[in-house]
Amino acid sequence: MNGRNWPTPSSVPTAVANFAEDIAIQQFAEPLNNTVRWNEFDRGGHFAALEVPELFVDDVRVFFAELK
Repeated sequence: MNGRNWPTPSSVPTAVANFAEDIAIQQFAEPLNNTVRWNEFDRGGHFAALEVPELFVDDVRVFFAELK
């Protein structure tokens, strides 16, 4: 955070799925990414793909369907 080597901003469409008990830093993510989808879930956690795979997969599917 105190370094001067911030990532280069990206124009690639980006989705964020923030699951319960996981910390997402939206104010840092959005300026550097073309965030087109941001979801907050009340279940899951850091290993959401293992903990709540149905939520994770559904969110990924919707994201890619919206890109078409």
